[in-house]
Amino acid sequence: MIEIIRIGEDFGRWDELLALILSSFAYMDGVIDPPSSAHRLTPASLAQKARDEIAFAAIEGGGLVGCIFLKPEPGSLYLGKLAIAPAHQGKGIGRRLLAAAEDIARENGLPALRLETRIELAGNHATFARWGFTKTAENSHPGFTRVTSIEMRKWIT
Repeated sequence: MIEIIRIGEDFGRWDELLALILSSFAYMDGVIDPPSSAHRLTPASLAQKARDEIAFAAIEGGGLVGCIFLKPEPGSLYLGKLAIAPAHQGKGIGRRLLAAAEDIARENGLPALRLETRIELAGNHATFARWGFTKTAENSHPGFTRVTSIEMRKWIT
């Protein structure tokens, strides 16, 4: 059984959380440019991120199998570092974490979820579209003249 928990001050599994994120983002290495910001994360920066934002973890059999970080902003709730362990993808964990995000958005009176995904990751675009997100913008990372990411939104009803 998969349990979704809110990550609090007493979490203490930052090394394991970092390993989860890095393993679930590993397929992007050599595919996206610039490289994923996940490579700049440390256990300490994840702990700080969890203090600054709202974080949830998916746990199965005591092991971390997914996570999501949420940041309220004007008009939307930003979703970041949505990660599902490779062996657990396709089992509905992402949808369960997304449902937690929708609950947080409603609690905060925010009408939409917002995320960014790299332009090269067409599979992610398709998954987010199936989950009700629509493309709302194209963006470029600093120093790039081409589009490097797209922004997607899901309106909460």
